[in-house]
Amino acid sequence: MTLKRNFLLAGAVLMASAGLAQAEMMATTVNDLNVRAGPGPQYPSVGLATRGSTAVLDGCIEGSRWCRVDVNGMRGWVYADYLQVDHGGSSVIVEQHRAEIGVPSVTYESTASVVPADPQPAPGDELLGPVGAVETITPPETVRTYIETNPGETVQLGGDVVVGAEVPADVTFQTVPDYEYRYTRINDRPVLVDPGTRRIVYVYQ
Repeated sequence: MTLKRNFLLAGAVLMASAGLAQAEMMATTVNDLNVRAGPGPQYPSVGLATRGSTAVLDGCIEGSRWCRVDVNGMRGWVYADYLQVDHGGSSVIVEQHRAEIGVPSVTYESTASVVPADPQPAPGDELLGPVGAVETITPPETVRTYIETNPGETVQLGGDVVVGAEVPADVTFQTVPDYEYRYTRINDRPVLVDPGTRRIVYVYQ
């Protein structure tokens, strides 16, 4: 009986371990964002995850903002700044609470076909700020014409250039004549910004 009981206990422990191994960390995207083939903006996008999408979070690279997720049938990499999880009944941004919510560490090995010069931003690199809600706009064609004739210099920042992202304080904006929003070029993409909140309100494709 003792031997049989030990086998039953061992089986129960194995089943419990299997359940723990299958436990998934669920996250939600805080805005539309690109899911990339590797942990860096130089990797191609495998698709777009829309705001509010549910993602399975495998983990994040140690010392990096890049995390591996399964979202909307896509598997790839996104910024921890653009993911939130439920923690103690509140929604928190993954990047700001990684230790306390216990995000696993994952690694990435580049393939021969994709060898990035800089696999991920360093922890101190300047990054677009957290994404917030903004009013959807459709700029008039005169704004596009002004931007095309006054291209300006581009600013390189970490993170996906998406509507709602906050632009760092040291980035200067150009005034658009007779228009309430300002213009700048981030990572070679023209964007319109609300000067009051410094959030991107429109991204030109």
